[in-house]
Amino acid sequence: MKRICVYCGSSPGARPIYLENAQLVGRTIAEAGLGVVYGGAKVGCMGALADAALTAGGEVIGVIPHGLIELEVAHAGLTQLEAVDSLHERKARFEKLSDAFVVLPGGHGSHDELFEALTWLQLAIHHKPICVLNLEGYFDLLLAHLDHCVAEGFIKPVHRSTLLVAETPAELIPTLKAFTPPERPNWRNGPRL
Repeated sequence: MKRICVYCGSSPGARPIYLENAQLVGRTIAEAGLGVVYGGAKVGCMGALADAALTAGGEVIGVIPHGLIELEVAHAGLTQLEAVDSLHERKARFEKLSDAFVVLPGGHGSHDELFEALTWLQLAIHHKPICVLNLEGYFDLLLAHLDHCVAEGFIKPVHRSTLLVAETPAELIPTLKAFTPPERPNWRNGPRL
């Protein structure tokens, strides 16, 4: 594992715990000798993550659509900043540059990125671990909803089990390293996305 993609908000969230843990995640990844790949912004949890990783001597690669650069939210002090044409291209670059995915509390963008990465894992487009950082139960309702999807027959248990959960930043890297991807899907009875 060389780099971890971190999905997180451009907002700081409503409580200090979100920025504090974004900083801790950035520092933890850098101190483990791994690089950070993220959305390229200088604001909110994204900026806190990047600044902490950089301060700890880590490599930080940002991938940001041109439209967001123009809104002046791009981080100017990264190891590398890639400008892309669309959010679709951004997510493809995240996957290409990263060996694992971590999801911090965030909004629509973070959830979109989480579910695309999960779908790609389910379809064997990649075989990389995906872990949510469930700070103070932030993802409890989402995890319960995924369990409901299993109970209703829309997600197979093997695919539900691919979403890893860590309660603290210290658990993230060991959890990611312990991941074993599922076998290639067999769609004989029709796909279940």
